[in-house]
Amino acid sequence: MSAFVVDTNVAVVANGRTPQAGPACVSACIAALRTAREGIVVLDDGLRILREYMNNLSMSGQPGAGDLFLKWVFDNQAVADQCELVPLTQQSEDQDDFAEFPVDDALAHFDRSDRKFVAVAIGSNNAPEVLNAVDSDWWNFRHALSNHGIQLKFPCPDQFHARE
Repeated sequence: MSAFVVDTNVAVVANGRTPQAGPACVSACIAALRTAREGIVVLDDGLRILREYMNNLSMSGQPGAGDLFLKWVFDNQAVADQCELVPLTQQSEDQDDFAEFPVDDALAHFDRSDRKFVAVAIGSNNAPEVLNAVDSDWWNFRHALSNHGIQLKFPCPDQFHARE
């Protein structure tokens, strides 16, 4: 079964709340969330990712596909064949400093708030793909992340190809 780490921006785009994402990107994100729900969604056991989802999406599961994804994750977070809860080791008082995140100068400037997604991908037993829709940080660091075994999937690759 496939596993996925879902960056919050995928669900936000699926809700149609990201101005730079056109209709094709919104549709691709909706499809990516559906695919993630059919596999295993990887979260951290300290609820950092879930809290980020809850801060950006509606727990009611409405009105958008991203909100529905949050409700599904919340309802299934303890179901082992739906969600994997990965323990993270916080290394300092910095809440975004994890032992699981690679020590690599090439990743020194990777967005600290997204490090939890990388850390759970590395700590997962399921070799998940990390889904990202519009966050350029993932695109800019894709090669360095790949060097550490991070598999990235961009539902909206056109958001980045124009920048190359």
